[in-house]
Order: sequence, then C-alpha cells, then structure tokens
Amino acid sequence: MKRLPEAYFRTTNEVMDEFEFLGEDVAKEIVVQNPNMIADKIDEISPVKDKLYTPHMEGAEDDIQNLTMNTAHDWYGEDLPEIVQARLDKELKSVIGNGFSVIYLISQKLVYKSNKDGYLVGSRGSVGSSLVATLTGITEVNPLPPHYRCPQCKWSHFYENGEFGSGYDLPDKNCPNCGTVLIKDGQEIPFETFLGFKGNKVPDIDLNFSGDYQPIAHNYTKVLFGEKNVFRAGTIGTVADKTAYGYVKAYERDTEQNLRAAEIDRLAKGATGVKRTTGQHPAGILVVPDYMDIYDFTPIQYPADDLSAAWKTTHFDFHSIHDNILKLDILGHDDPTMIRMLQDLSGIDPKTIPTDDPGVMKLFSGTDILGVSEEQLQSKIGTMGVPEFGTKFVRGMLEQTHPKTFAELVKISGLSHGTDVWLGNAEELIKNGTVTMPEVIGCRDDIMMDLIHMGVESDIAFKIMEHVRKGRGIPDEWQKEMRDSNVPEWYIGACLKIKYMFPKAHASAYVLMALRIAYFKVYYPLVYYAAYFSVRADDFDLVAMAHGKESVKNAMAEINGKGNEASTKEKNLLTVLEIANEMLERGFDFKMVDIEKSDAENWIIQEDGKSLLAPFSAIPGLGLNVAKQIVAAREEQEFISKEDLSKRGKVSQSLIEFMTNNHVLDNLPDENQLSLFDI
Repeated sequence: MKRLPEAYFRTTNEVMDEFEFLGEDVAKEIVVQNPNMIADKIDEISPVKDKLYTPHMEGAEDDIQNLTMNTAHDWYGEDLPEIVQARLDKELKSVIGNGFSVIYLISQKLVYKSNKDGYLVGSRGSVGSSLVATLTGITEVNPLPPHYRCPQCKWSHFYENGEFGSGYDLPDKNCPNCGTVLIKDGQEIPFETFLGFKGNKVPDIDLNFSGDYQPIAHNYTKVLFGEKNVFRAGTIGTVADKTAYGYVKAYERDTEQNLRAAEIDRLAKGATGVKRTTGQHPAGILVVPDYMDIYDFTPIQYPADDLSAAWKTTHFDFHSIHDNILKLDILGHDDPTMIRMLQDLSGIDPKTIPTDDPGVMKLFSGTDILGVSEEQLQSKIGTMGVPEFGTKFVRGMLEQTHPKTFAELVKISGLSHGTDVWLGNAEELIKNGTVTMPEVIGCRDDIMMDLIHMGVESDIAFKIMEHVRKGRGIPDEWQKEMRDSNVPEWYIGACLKIKYMFPKAHASAYVLMALRIAYFKVYYPLVYYAAYFSVRADDFDLVAMAHGKESVKNAMAEINGKGNEASTKEKNLLTVLEIANEMLERGFDFKMVDIEKSDAENWIIQEDGKSLLAPFSAIPGLGLNVAKQIVAAREEQEFISKEDLSKRGKVSQSLIEFMTNNHVLDNLPDENQLSLFDI
C-alpha cells in the first residue's frame, strides 16, 4: 500500500527527533534557539487589516443627511418636534461622524430598487432601532415613542412615559387641527441597541428580500460597485465529531491496530474542526473599496473549486475579517415573496393593510374568526400558517396569553426567540398572576426602556440590558441601583434567569409582516391558501387533499400516531396537512392536477371561487424542472397521448401511472395514433 508523506504539524519533541542525527546541542540550536531569536527580532504584525475599510461613495454623507431630513420634515413638519430633532442629532452625528453613511446608503439603494420593482423588504436584527434607517426607507419600523402624526398639517403628539407599548395600538383619532385621520406610529426602541451607547459600533444591516428577488439584489451590488469589487463571503466546512470518529476507526482498520477507547476519543478530538471543504454564505456579499484590492484582505477562490460558479468567494471565513471589510447581508425570505403573490392575486397594496384590525387580532386568541371550531381545526388558535405564530410551541404561548395588541404580539415574538425568557420565566409569572402579558419582558430593548421609565439612569439601564441579553446576569451594584429605583423583585429575578434576548426591532418587523399575511387569511382566504401552498409548502399528500377533509384528517392521524418516530419530511407534511384541513373545513376544495390547466408550481384559484387547482410540482416525485418542461411542451402543442406526454414532457412511467390512477389523463390514449380518416 502506497503511504503518503507524514506532513502533519509536529511538536517540538518530534522535530528534535527528526534532527537527532546532528547531535542534541546542534539540534536544539536549530529547532528551538534560532527560531526564537528570529521571532524576537520581528515586530508584531497582523496578516489581516486592523480596522474597517468601507467603500467610498461620492456624497454619501450629504445623501444620507438630505434623505433623512427631507422625510423627517415631510412627516413631522418644518419645525421638528424636540424629541425627533434630538434623536436625529444624535443618530446623524454617529452615522456620519463614524463613516457609516455609505453602509446606510448602500442599504437604502438596495431596498429602494426592490420596492420599485414591486417587492417589499423585511428588516432583521436591530436596524429598526435607527430613526435614520426608518426615514431613509431601509426599514418600516419606527423607533420613536408611540405617537400620532398628521399627514396633512404635520401636527404630532408623543407618549413618552410608556403609556402604550406600540403606536399601532393607539385608538383611532382625527387631527385636532385639521380633522384629517391621524397616522399611528412608533415602537419605542432605543438607538443604543443598534450602534452601542457610544454610537460607534459598526452597523450590521440585515435585509430580507424575496427569495425570487435575492439574485437580482445580489447582482445589483455589481452594478453599484463593479464586479471586481464584490465577492461572496466564503464559508469553511469542518470535520464533525462523528466524521472524525469515522476517520479514526478507518485508520485503526487500515493500520491493523486495536486502539483503546480513550485513544480513539483523543484522536477524534484532534481531527474535529479541521477544514474539510469550502462553500459560500447564502446571503453575505463583501464589498471591497475601490481604493484597495481584495488581496489586501483575503485570497479568493471558487466555492468548492466549482469553476462554473457565478461568484468568487473569500478564502478566509468571514468571521476572520469581519472587522475589516464591509459585509452586506442580502437574505432570501419567503414572507416578501408571499406578500407579493397576495398582492398580485388580490390587487391590495400590503402597505394599506391596518395593523390593528379587530378581526385579525381575534386570530391570535381563538378560531371563531375563521368560522370553524377548535375541534374542526384540532387547534385552539387560528394562526397556523401565519409566520412567527404558526408552530405548536408559539400557539401554546398564544393559548396562555391571548394577546390583543401589536405590542403584545411583539413580546410573544421576542419570548419565542429568546432563551430562558418564556419557559420557567415569563410563563410562570403569568400563570401565578404575578404579572400580566403587557408587563413581561419580551425583548432586550424592553429592559432598557422599562428601567428608564422606572427611574434608572440611561447608561446603567443600557449596561444592564447588555449584560442580561447575553446571559451574564446583573452585578450586585447594578441590582442595588435597580432596587433604589423601586424596580420590582420579580423583574430582577426574571432578568437573572435570561440567557439570550431577541431585539425588539427584529420582532416588530416580523410581526408587521405576519399581520399583513394574517389579514388575507381572515378576509381573502382562497387568495391566502393559494399563496401559502405555492410559496411556503414543499411537501404534499395530493391524493388525500383532493379527496376531502376526512381523507386529510386520516393522513394527519397517521403521522401523529408515529409521535417522535415521524421523519422530518412527515413532520413538514403534517404542517401542510393542517393548513389543508383548515381550508377544507372553511368550505373550500382542492382539485387534482389538470393536464390542460395546471401551472408548474403555483396553485390556481378556480373560476368557481371555491377551489384550488394543484400544480404539477405537487405530484409526488415530480420535480420543478419536469413540471416546467410539461408546461412548456403543452404551450407548444396540446398533448395527444400519454406517450406524447412522456416524450415531450420528459415524464417518467411511474409518474404517468400516478396521473392515470388519479384520472388526470382520462382524455388521453396510451399511444400516438394515426387515423386513416385523417390522411
């Protein structure tokens, strides 16, 4: 057997052994003394840059200043309210003063283009904590305290003492000056959670684009900066624990050894975490300033050595250079895609959907608004299929809390994403009657604002929030500050249990998207179900769905009967079946695939307004490429036989059999036939 050279990284003793032919003294001089002498003569250097190098965009500072102030005056008048002016003074000083204008401007351009092309963009993380980000159009989340503003005469009124958790929960009101219906806004989120208390933390702006639009957004960065200045963030795949164990067992077998268990564990631990392959980050785009070169930061390569890849990636993992080069997170997400489809099917602009619709709010505390009972749905809550609120875990939270306001939904979102925030913490406090839902700590920002409202100094409140959200507890001196301000003991105890907390801006953006989708579920059900099954569902039991609710319920019972032994695919299917059951119970039907009318991947609302026609991709085992091939071939010429479908549609015999058994091909003969009468 051919042996590879032993090129591993040796210990000092192993290197000494390699040089033993020189004698111990000379070997020590070469291996130990000389390298140390050379190292002592070299100044400390870093192989990578030691500060952030952002791309240069001519006039970025002025653009951000003007975009911000123009919108501010448009919303709040020529003489800005003091609270707005103070917030903008603080934020613009931080953004422009620290050289972050270009980061904001890039994000603004990306969001503006997506919106212009008809796709909403969702924001992630804490970017909604920035009023500048709101006014420049990067995020829909307004971080100011809850307030009214008049779109006509610019009158405004702010609630700065925590009277309301969200501006969307303010009662409807007309302007006292001109009688115009007032706009309700504001989520009360401190800027500090985004850029730190000193305002100098590098902004991390994560944006959720439609999955359909994501490649366009990625390529737009090439338009903005040039192809040679943008690269995909590289990832490094490492050896996992089980793989390393397999390597050691194979080594043991190949070398005919019989290693002890402790030695196997030691060798496996040494191999774990070693680089195995490279890939690319699904959303990360690195932007190199035009006055520098990518090689100033990292080598580049094709991901997994795939020379046909559209993007080159960084050789270094992004985390190694994230303090030195700007990364844009241009993520793909289903919610904007679904909202675009809902808009196309209904003609309703999603931005006009109210955020406090009473019917939609009922969805989060029962099933009555859907016109079905809990028994019919096999669920006490009607939020199945609503992003953020559809899982059994979150529905269980809704059963206990019955949220009635936007602010409470934001808390639910924060609680469901946090660690040790709900279970064994807020859940117990609510059950025991210690607090009500509006009082619980839902998001990290709640801590800072709650403490400020209770009288704790803002800098101490910020530090406490930062400690708690990272699970680091609260030092004794800060606990004393809290008690001196009469912060309740339950509040301090809850903070001490928390390991991780979600940002309020992120939760607010998610809830806003969720409410828009929920609105269609309540008032435009068939539009909602068409979009849900087209965009969010991947696994279908088409036969059960086409045969009605009893068939669907039986399929659900079969998967539920497997308990934890159900596969991941079956669990995903169960979610789809639950939504299908809901649709059927609401009086709608599914139609089996129609060879003449079905779309490749989208469910089509039928002319009767009471049913959905399944696409070809819903057939088990029929992939999207084949589905598209069938539609393309059909558009060229109608199919004249099963043989014709098989040849031109590239459809396998097993799929032909499925369609035959389910009466999809009843009007097609088996083979192409030539009639003498046609000659």
